Amino acid sequence: MLEWLGIVIQGILTGGLYALFAAGLSMSFGILRIVNLAHGDLVMFACFAALVAADAFGLPALATFVIVVPLMFVLGYGLQRGLLNRVLGGGELPPLLVTFGLSIVLQNGLLQAFSADNRKLQAGPIEVQSLEMLPGLAVGVLPLLMFVSAVALLALLHALFFRTGTGRAFRAAADDPRTLSHMGYEPRRVYALAMGTALAVCAVAAVFMAVRTQFTPLAGPARLLFAFEAVIIGGMGSIWGTFLGAVLLGVAQAVGAALDPALETLAGHVLFFVLLVTRPQGLIAKGK
Repeated sequence: MLEWLGIVIQGILTGGLYALFAAGLSMSFGILRIVNLAHGDLVMFACFAALVAADAFGLPALATFVIVVPLMFVLGYGLQRGLLNRVLGGGELPPLLVTFGLSIVLQNGLLQAFSADNRKLQAGPIEVQSLEMLPGLAVGVLPLLMFVSAVALLALLHALFFRTGTGRAFRAAADDPRTLSHMGYEPRRVYALAMGTALAVCAVAAVFMAVRTQFTPLAGPARLLFAFEAVIIGGMGSIWGTFLGAVLLGVAQAVGAALDPALETLAGHVLFFVLLVTRPQGLIAKGK
């Protein structure tokens, strides 16, 4: 029984990392109405940016946040302002094609710069440290830190959306973009701020991922798939729904891996399919 409790806890903690991946994608869906096929590859770009920052400036792994998060915000702002805004309003296909092309460019660019070798960001003792919760049940410090960071960051996003003028602009952009100009906001700037915020959140996930596991330039599509499943399970546009979906996905994968290592990824996909059929609107209503 204690063994299975540990497995479930591990899945929940993994879900915290997935929630960070998915939060940025949820913003793209909920605010910009963009299916960003380059989302996973942008996460990989942030992973390699953290690796370069650590090597170039001699920073501890987790200190690379101070470089990677602002970098990804600026990148997201620039991408939306200079590229994606140009294809908004023409239906769903143009943004889909543009982000698909961006995905290919990012993958091949990273392959050219770093090759297909596995990389990892070394963080030292924290990678193997653990806390004993119960006799015979220990929890890794790094996964716990990732989970706490995910909860804190999503709480900040919720406060941003519902307690600030910028958040009201984000919600207006999602519900009725025509009202933005009447509120005194430039719509294209609001979209750029939203994308910048989305990629800043992804940067946090990327640094944690780079520390926790190996990564390659070709790992982006898998991150996109996990994020997409978490968003759909929880409910498109719902912050805490995305968190719940990510946690359920993490638990499903942990249980599947415990039954048979070959079932780890499949178990998450099965959960996604079942909930998509039984509750296509997601578990939590938009805006919660």
